[in-house]
Amino acid sequence: MLLFPPHTAPYPADSDKGRRKVVHVLGRENNSFSEKLKVGLLREDDTGAVIVQTAPGKVVTHRGGTITLPCRFHHEPENVDPARIRIKWTKVTDAFQFEDVFVALGRQQRAFGPYRGRVAMEQAGPGDASVIIHNITLQDYGRYECEVTNDMEDDTGFVSLDLEGVVFPYYPRLGRYKLNYHEAEEACKQQDAILSSHSQLHKAWLEGLDWCNAGWLEDGSVQYPIAHPRDQCGRKDTPAGVRNYGYRHKEDERYDAFCFTSKLNGQVYFLKRFKKVNYPEAVKACQRDGSAVAKVGQLYAAWKFQLLDRCEAGWVDDGSVRYPIVNPRARCGGSDPGVRNLGFPDKKFRLYGVYCFRKNSGGPEAQTTQASIKPTTKFTNSTRSI
Repeated sequence: MLLFPPHTAPYPADSDKGRRKVVHVLGRENNSFSEKLKVGLLREDDTGAVIVQTAPGKVVTHRGGTITLPCRFHHEPENVDPARIRIKWTKVTDAFQFEDVFVALGRQQRAFGPYRGRVAMEQAGPGDASVIIHNITLQDYGRYECEVTNDMEDDTGFVSLDLEGVVFPYYPRLGRYKLNYHEAEEACKQQDAILSSHSQLHKAWLEGLDWCNAGWLEDGSVQYPIAHPRDQCGRKDTPAGVRNYGYRHKEDERYDAFCFTSKLNGQVYFLKRFKKVNYPEAVKACQRDGSAVAKVGQLYAAWKFQLLDRCEAGWVDDGSVRYPIVNPRARCGGSDPGVRNLGFPDKKFRLYGVYCFRKNSGGPEAQTTQASIKPTTKFTNSTRSI
C-alpha cells in the first residue's frame, strides 16, 4: 500500500504540433492575464508566425455557471488575413485522446456534441481566441487545448477548468466492494455526480475526508483518503494521505466509488410531516409537494453550498437514509461535520422523514466567473456510517 503524494493528474508532455511549439504564459497566478501580456511574461517559439498565450493555473466555476477559457494569439508578421485563421478547442479526455469542443474559421463557427448551444467565441478584439462556456456541467471539468492555425503554421496552449464541489464515498444497497469501474461510473451518475478525479479527492482529503474503503476514480485507479491512520486502515504507523491501489482491471475488480458533485440548480429541503413514512410514501410525498426525492449527490451539494443542517434522518433517492450536519452537536452523529449515513433500511417497513429536491423555476446561472470565491468556513468534510 502506497502513500499517494499530492500532484495533479498526469498528462502527456507538450509536444511539437506541425512545426510549432507550445507556448504558455508564465508568472504569478495573482497577476491578471492582461498584466502578464503587458509585462511580456511570455516564451515565444523559435520561428514566429503564430504565437498562442494562455493563462497559468486553473479557471474555476461551478455547475450551472458561465466561464471564459482565456486564450490569445498574435502573428509575426501581423498582416495576416483573419479569415484564414482557424481556432480550435478540444478537451483532453485521456493521455492521447481529444474530444472536439469548438472550431472557428473566419466567421464560420461550430460547436460539437454536448457543447452545442453552450460555447461561443468571446470576441474581445483582434487576437482573441477565448471561448465562453455557458451552463457548466459536471462533465465539463478537465483540461482544454486552444489551437490556432494559420495555413501550415500552428501553436497551442492549455487551460484547466476546475469546479467548486464536494467529493463523497458511495456504495449501493448491494453492499461494499460490489462495483466494477463502469458500474461505479453509472452509480455516481444516478446520484447526480461523476467519478472524482485524483486532484478532487486529494483536495477533499486536505479538507478532512477520511474513509477506510477503497473506491474507483475517473482515471481507473482505486484509492482512499486517510486523515487519521489506524491499524484497520493500512496500519497505524503509516503516514496520513491518499492511499493508492494503482490502476485496476475495469471489468473484473470491484470496489466502492468516490463521486464528485457541484452546486445545485435548485434546493434540497427536509419535508415537514406529522408522521414518518416508508420509502414508497416518501416518493409520493415529495411528488405531491412539487419535487422529487433528493439524490445522494444533491444532499451532499446542499450540505456543502446551502449549509443544510438537519439532525433528522430521511430517505434519499437510492433508498438509503441520511442527514446533513454542518454544526456537530450531541446526539447528531459525531464530532465532525458531514452527511451521516444510516445505510439501507427495509423500504416497506422502516419509517423516516424524507429529503426532497425542487429545481429552480428560472434558467441556469449566467454570471461569468473569472476566479473562484473562497468560502470563509473550512469544513473537515468527514463522512461516516453510524
